[in-house]
Amino acid sequence: MNTQNSSAEQLPAGFNLVRELVRIAQKPGASLSTSLITTRRICRVFGERFENIRSERRSFRREAGKLRHHLPFTANKIYELQEQSSQHRKDQFDDLRKVLAGFGRSLMLDTEGLTAGLGFDRLCDLLEVNIVEREKARKDGSTSVSDLVFAHAVEESAARRGQEWNDTPLFNACHLAFADFLKECPRDLLPDPFAPGAPFGPKLPPTLTVVAGGKAQ
Repeated sequence: MNTQNSSAEQLPAGFNLVRELVRIAQKPGASLSTSLITTRRICRVFGERFENIRSERRSFRREAGKLRHHLPFTANKIYELQEQSSQHRKDQFDDLRKVLAGFGRSLMLDTEGLTAGLGFDRLCDLLEVNIVEREKARKDGSTSVSDLVFAHAVEESAARRGQEWNDTPLFNACHLAFADFLKECPRDLLPDPFAPGAPFGPKLPPTLTVVAGGKAQ
């Protein structure tokens, strides 16, 4: 995806796997399948590191929470722990978030034309969508990459049961991109995500065509 061009410059030292994946994706003639596969792998690597930092930050907040029982004597220590939480590995955290959100934005807008280029069944194969969810999405007309990854979150449903917590790499990237959109877009301009035709709203009826001589016009 387009974000991969900039991601190579932002990688912390030691991300050899990601560098190799970027190199593969940027090979002349690389297919859309290769692009989606490498994107998922990169988002998984970055997502794991992003979540590790979040977990470390939460540990500082938990320590601060324990000290609240001893206020006001622990006020200074609580403040220090809260500052540590917000500043812990900040540069890495911000870089990872930026790159992941960039991948998510590319998927939401389908800048590479994955939906048309790969087709529904190939997309489902690459995203590991199970048979039940695949047929439901097909019936509902939810066949775009953003539908499958984010709106209906069926990525890796073949490995999940029921409504288990979704922690898939492309969904998480799209979630960050969507959060940025909500934060940056003026409230009065925000579209209704549950309106007909919107990502979480009912599907619009199919476009009617005029048939003449047995052929659609």
